[in-house]
Amino acid sequence: MTEQLTSDRELTMSRAIVEAIGDEMRENSEVFYMGEDVADYGGIFDSTQGLLEEFGHDRIMDVPISETAYIGAAVGAAQAGMRPIAELMFVDFFGVCMDQIYNQMAKNTYMSGGEFSVPMVLTTAVGGTYNDAGQHSQTLYGTFAHLPGMKVVVPSTAYEAKGLMHNAIRDDDPVVYMFHKRLMGIGWMPAPAGPKTPVPETDYTIPFGSADVKREGEDVTVVTLGLHVHRALEAAESLAADGVSTEVVDLRSLVPLDTETVVESVRKTGNLVVVDEDYSSFGVTGEIISRVAETDLYALDSVERLAVPDVPLPYSRPMEDEVIPDSDDIEAAIRKIV
Repeated sequence: MTEQLTSDRELTMSRAIVEAIGDEMRENSEVFYMGEDVADYGGIFDSTQGLLEEFGHDRIMDVPISETAYIGAAVGAAQAGMRPIAELMFVDFFGVCMDQIYNQMAKNTYMSGGEFSVPMVLTTAVGGTYNDAGQHSQTLYGTFAHLPGMKVVVPSTAYEAKGLMHNAIRDDDPVVYMFHKRLMGIGWMPAPAGPKTPVPETDYTIPFGSADVKREGEDVTVVTLGLHVHRALEAAESLAADGVSTEVVDLRSLVPLDTETVVESVRKTGNLVVVDEDYSSFGVTGEIISRVAETDLYALDSVERLAVPDVPLPYSRPMEDEVIPDSDDIEAAIRKIV
């Protein structure tokens, strides 16, 4: 299990993110934040709450509803030596500005032959479970992880949120920082138990490509990320009453991906369940299973994967609950193979 710094205070994930951004802005005048409703409103998921009062509109910038324009502006600013953080309010909006993200942000270092870097962070809210339908509820982890040139991180707790954000802002490559709405700890969208954690006041970094074993076990490995770390831990607690020992691995970053920690866990348990809130086909679940099989096929006795079926996220609450895996679904998958 990854060693964590200790602290007596607890923060929500949104406060941890804001604290990391504020620390970096104080240390480096080239860091600034831009997005829709991030200044006066403080971000609709509290991602910038309180920063405007300290740093002003020159560094906490509200932008017009034109993702193409401001993501492109952030790319240019990064290439000119600044360190912008650009918020895509919902990851679903990537369709508006994918040329700026993938043909510019992700590729320009390569297209320039390494003449310049693009040190920017693209933050974006992901996930469903609050009935906002198919254009505001996707995760799309696999979409961004599939496209080379960008690092992709997904915090599951406040501790990870702060450490990963510090690392993202300091990185000289473009980083996609995907935070799950349900984990932010905002008043109108209650978080599950778990994401609010002790967070040190001092700054610290969590290296990319370093998965965390959130719970150690002997019988089955559950590999997941984001919201489903907490759903997996809930399932593991329920199964423990029946003598099933579940190991829960939180990936924390998809690019780079910590294959070694996953494989070592599977070598111990022999059984693998991969859980994701992205779509099932061509996604993270298949990638994890493939990497385990390629690395040590004979360590794998059985495997199950849980993900969203290949349908747009429904608006209806019962239908959304049906397609997004919950702790009961994870428990059932584990019971099936153990």
